[in-house]
Amino acid sequence: MIISELQLFNFRKFNCVDNTPGLVVTFHKGLNALIGENDSGKTAIIDAIKLVLLTQSNEYIKPTDDDFFVGTDGLSVSEFRINCILSDFTPNEAKNFIEYLTYEKIEGAVYYTLRLHYRAWKEGNRIYSELRAGEIDDGVIMAGKARELLKAVYLKPLRDAEREMSAGRNSRISQILLSHPVFQGKKEHRLLEIFDEANRSIEEYFTGDDEGKVILQTIRENLKAFNDQETPHEASLQTSKAHLKAIMESLSLNASEVRPGLGELNLLFIAAELILLKEQSEGGIKLALIEELEAHLHPQAQLRLINYLQAEYNENGAQIIISTHSPILASKINLKNLILLKNEKVYDLAEGKTGLEKGDYLFLQRFLDSTKSNLFFAKGIIMVEGDAENILLPVIANIIGYPLEKYGISIVNVGSTAFLRYSRIMVRHNGSTIGVPVSVITDCDVKPYELQTQDDGEKIKIFSEKKRESDQAVAEKKARYEIGTIHAFVSPRWTLEYCIALSCLGNEFHRAVHYGKKILNSNKISLTDRKIEDADSDAANEVQSWTALPDFQKAYNVYQIMLSDNGSSKLKAIVAQCFASILRWNISIVPDGITKEKMFELDLYHYQVDEGKKGELKQKIESDNYLKYIVDAIKYATGQ
Repeated sequence: MIISELQLFNFRKFNCVDNTPGLVVTFHKGLNALIGENDSGKTAIIDAIKLVLLTQSNEYIKPTDDDFFVGTDGLSVSEFRINCILSDFTPNEAKNFIEYLTYEKIEGAVYYTLRLHYRAWKEGNRIYSELRAGEIDDGVIMAGKARELLKAVYLKPLRDAEREMSAGRNSRISQILLSHPVFQGKKEHRLLEIFDEANRSIEEYFTGDDEGKVILQTIRENLKAFNDQETPHEASLQTSKAHLKAIMESLSLNASEVRPGLGELNLLFIAAELILLKEQSEGGIKLALIEELEAHLHPQAQLRLINYLQAEYNENGAQIIISTHSPILASKINLKNLILLKNEKVYDLAEGKTGLEKGDYLFLQRFLDSTKSNLFFAKGIIMVEGDAENILLPVIANIIGYPLEKYGISIVNVGSTAFLRYSRIMVRHNGSTIGVPVSVITDCDVKPYELQTQDDGEKIKIFSEKKRESDQAVAEKKARYEIGTIHAFVSPRWTLEYCIALSCLGNEFHRAVHYGKKILNSNKISLTDRKIEDADSDAANEVQSWTALPDFQKAYNVYQIMLSDNGSSKLKAIVAQCFASILRWNISIVPDGITKEKMFELDLYHYQVDEGKKGELKQKIESDNYLKYIVDAIKYATGQ
């Protein structure tokens, strides 16, 4: 059996309106991963399941005042409800819950469902709760064996694995072992025989061994001296009778290392907890709830663990529900296993639930890496098709007053024009969107020239502004990519770099192209003051020679300088870096003695910003028609 659906009514932040649940979550067998930014409701979902099912560690779980929804007026509701639907019962499981189940026949097969209704309410200063099973109107109180068989394995977000695995009264390792079918409900066990044999050997040590006899004999002689000679008093040393629970409580689970770290201990703890999912012969639920799976684990350990969980528990009837903030885990969990929480709603990303096609899932399984998976945790998303945009956008955003990190914006570099593969993650199967603002920045790709064949067969470029063709291409790309909260921002002319060359930042970009070429063609990936002077001189001479050319042809010439090099794809990223450094230099208060050579060696972010220069540059950028689409994309993603 598995949890197939969870409904929350006035629980925590999820308000019930007209008896409609504030949140409905659907789960499937195998791995279910709850992802989303902080305070999105991941912990609320796991805590709700704990309240209904309880946990095998028998921790104290009761509703508190914080569990009741609080309205905007500051008043708390007096009652909350949690409905939990369990399905996919095997006959062995169904027999334990037969008086609580509902069922239906489909083509001769019987399908069982267990509907649990948890209610908590306030009376005065006290909170009461109950769990009923069956139909909501005539459910019966659930208790006894059935209640015990519903308990889930639970791992806390801040795990003290060393303490949990240590010996002691009611230790967690003893609870795990005693719950295993090997030990459960057995009065006689091979371990008891082993301990009885050991106890007899200990007792014989004090009666038959020369060393031990001395101790016991001394005690007997002392006792004889203390008592009346006519009354016989005989002392003996005996071990306590062995009990299986006491034996288990004397055990600790240790790693092979002498002093293992938190990560190794955490993996050991998880390995021990998960044995209960594999062995459940009594027909109880095989469910594990793990909060912040990545706790104390380095990236490679996270990957190994999630790969194991996906492979091992996908088809064995067990269910694992985890929560995570880790982009590394989010990138390696199969997209169909992800459940995204956003804006107090939940979105299943399984096939058939999103706007993705089956081939898109296969593509994303290969190419959705940890940098791209940041989109699951962002308040807004900017999708770009190359490294240049990825480098430049944060700098431009800072200049115009919208630092991306402050607004929780993630840049997703798709590395191609496969925007639909990624953007449709945020689209539902019915065409609606999740509600996250997504800016897709792309090129219109209309070249500023036509190739004309001369009488001698030679082809030459005939340049023109290409406004009509560009406008048409912009409209077509917008129509292709835009749906709901996903908006396309298309370069008004050819490409990003071409638009920058046309813009008010054209001179800076022209210099950056020559700086990039100096770096690319140098044995040392650095710029000296001499190289910078040479690059500035080259750019100035070119500007002088292009005086008679129209602006769109000058911009083409700058762009062509960058593309003409054999390493053009690599050069694009280097030019973007140089251009970003120039922009930061232009708005910084740079200490005396810092030359331009140092500018490319130092992180200028820690220099004080000249607010006057920054304001002037901001005004230039925002009023430039060739940069407007970039500005608009940034503002839209930040929710402006």
